Amino acid sequence: MSLRLGDTAPNFKAVTSKGDIDFYEFLGDSWGVLFSHPADFTPVCTTELGRTAQLQSEFDKRNVKVLAVSVDPVDKHLGWIGDINETQNTNVEFPLIADDDRTVSGLYDMIHPNASATATVRSVFVIGPDKKVKLTLTYPASTGRNFLEILRVIDSMQLTAKHSVATPADWNQGDDVIISTAIKTEDALKKFPKGVKEIKPYLRYTAQPAID
Repeated sequence: MSLRLGDTAPNFKAVTSKGDIDFYEFLGDSWGVLFSHPADFTPVCTTELGRTAQLQSEFDKRNVKVLAVSVDPVDKHLGWIGDINETQNTNVEFPLIADDDRTVSGLYDMIHPNASATATVRSVFVIGPDKKVKLTLTYPASTGRNFLEILRVIDSMQLTAKHSVATPADWNQGDDVIISTAIKTEDALKKFPKGVKEIKPYLRYTAQPAID
């Protein structure tokens, strides 16, 4: 059965391009992004891993650790990283999991037989410091992912985990946020000193609180 939001992310041990890891130990108290790609030495995947490497400092700022996974062995990963670094003008520092026995793919339901009996689909899992699944995304093999969108969602989740707010459609860092309906307006006026803008009794905005 596939993982759902709020489920505990399964732990695993794996061989990676950076050596052997225990997933939980690797994450520690950080957030995690675990994403799968169909195969090494393929064009869309090359751009995806390259883009992730280019955004490494953005993940670091958010205390997020990134891991990629496919069913290819580690020697292929190591050879492919050289191509990624060359063609995408970057330096891949995050681990690529060698899941040739399909252990991780099975735990995270990354192989969809109706799409491919052997290759992993483009799955994304965002995992919180509590090891709970916070986000799942699945893309078809032909469509590269938008990693700025993944960062945007992490910004929203980290913000809303600390404050009684939600983020509206197309929200970006610094935009106004929506006040939780669980908070009465009189209490919201005290809780959010930057002001409350009421559109409807159930739709109230305030300036974004600080994430930290």
